[in-house]
Amino acid sequence: MSAVGEITAGRNKRSRVRGYAPWKPQARARATLANVEQVLETYQAHLPMSVRQILYALIGRDQAEKGDYEHLLDVMNRARRAGMIDFEAIRDDGISVIEPVTYTGIEDFHEETAIRARNYERDKQAAQPYYIELYCEAAGMIPQVARGVKQFSIPVYSGGGFDSTTARWEVAQRVVERNVPTVLLHLGDRDNYGDSIVTAWAEDIVAYVERDRPIQTIKAIPVTVALTAEQVEEYSLPTQPAKGSERSGRPTCQLEALPPDILAGLIREAVAGWFDADIYHDHRETEVYERAELLGLPAGGET
Repeated sequence: MSAVGEITAGRNKRSRVRGYAPWKPQARARATLANVEQVLETYQAHLPMSVRQILYALIGRDQAEKGDYEHLLDVMNRARRAGMIDFEAIRDDGISVIEPVTYTGIEDFHEETAIRARNYERDKQAAQPYYIELYCEAAGMIPQVARGVKQFSIPVYSGGGFDSTTARWEVAQRVVERNVPTVLLHLGDRDNYGDSIVTAWAEDIVAYVERDRPIQTIKAIPVTVALTAEQVEEYSLPTQPAKGSERSGRPTCQLEALPPDILAGLIREAVAGWFDADIYHDHRETEVYERAELLGLPAGGET
């Protein structure tokens, strides 16, 4: 069978079931499912998790090995289709969508406007001495990471554009348009290949900014939040030997190996190092009054 045929056969095996489907898992799948449910319960505050994050959590509990990834994918597929695990608890790499903004009528427009008023939030980065952007290599972790920094109004980007000339230039243009330095927080795997991509990405952006900026104080500041060699050692994260041309380099480690709660703490610590807490709390207090004004409530009234 050709390589393409093997890939197609593998895909067909996992996607044979369509839509919602009842499932009676065998012994191994039942044991895996029970272990997964414990992991999801432990990290409930950090859902959704990617399948690879779940795998590393199971490895940390001595309930799985790296070679169990395909088995875990199959179990997650069948369990979600059978209603045993919520679809929202697991994050796969999805598709990008650009949708037009439309309304069914004026009432629909006013209803959405009311919802926006109830959910009104100030930009917590306004007037801060630095503007922060967060980049995550693992696209499946974006919702989890974004939820953790939402309170700080920090945008989160997928690292899929690290090797894109256009994407790097666009980052630089965002930096140039601001009147404060921009901190580019990075989350990614620990390996020689990944490091070289991130280094090139950061150097490219910095070079664009230095050429295009109107004043010297506007600059891009790349910061690695995870993974670092120290973190791999401190948290005893599983590693594997370097591959191919990297064999002479250090062992590799994937970002998903870091438990979600620890990652969330590292991100909060990194943000705190660049965020002015007094400005942040002023925004929080002011938005209460502004939200009340939008809703026609007494000053400071609760929604």
